[in-house]
Amino acid sequence: MFYRLLAVMALLGGFAIVGMFSTAEPARAELQRVFDYTEMRWKMVDVTQRRYQRKNPPAKFKKRNVAVVTDLKPGTVVIHTDEKFLYYITDNNKAIRYGVGVGREGFTWNGEVRVRRKVEWPTWTPPPEMRAREAAEGRILPVSMQGGIDNPLGARAMYLYQGGRDTLYRIHGTNQPWSIGLSLSSGCIRMMNKDVEDLYERVNLGTKVVVVGPGQDVSKYLKENKNPFSVLFGG
Repeated sequence: MFYRLLAVMALLGGFAIVGMFSTAEPARAELQRVFDYTEMRWKMVDVTQRRYQRKNPPAKFKKRNVAVVTDLKPGTVVIHTDEKFLYYITDNNKAIRYGVGVGREGFTWNGEVRVRRKVEWPTWTPPPEMRAREAAEGRILPVSMQGGIDNPLGARAMYLYQGGRDTLYRIHGTNQPWSIGLSLSSGCIRMMNKDVEDLYERVNLGTKVVVVGPGQDVSKYLKENKNPFSVLFGG
């Protein structure tokens, strides 16, 4: 009876037999040297078992269409840093709202800027002052890091300029989705990779970006219409 059972299992693919009786060594870990932005250091990571936390942000930070009251032109971006939302105005009184991560205390800012450069899977080059600041805390940043899934700039980056000057702030993706809705960055605006890819396709060079800083009144630029039918009927 036992041998008959083995024969049936073998006909079904043999996986149970291999799992029960195989003496082969387990597959070796595939190690890769990556920069862990959470710990601010290089480390060897088993790419078959990602060590990065994959927790998703709260549901309210998911991309959604919303109705707004605004005089801003379609194509304008508004970032409300207190609420951790980025709005892309799509039409008269309509917008797409995305959840974002913003600058931590001491790295907040506000003002009107323009998107002057767009890059897919950007290279991360920490500015000298950031490297010096982190080195003082015992965290050594790389001079440069090629784009990829482990790059802290994520899948896309939009570079923000003011009066022709690079502010060094970006709207970019992140390999830390749990950071959306938090104030952790050095001033850049973080988005989920899938969201930043979506925004990237909508935003043109020269797009106006309004950053509403901590404590500032966002209603000067837009106000959400809480009527649930407004998105459908524009009321």
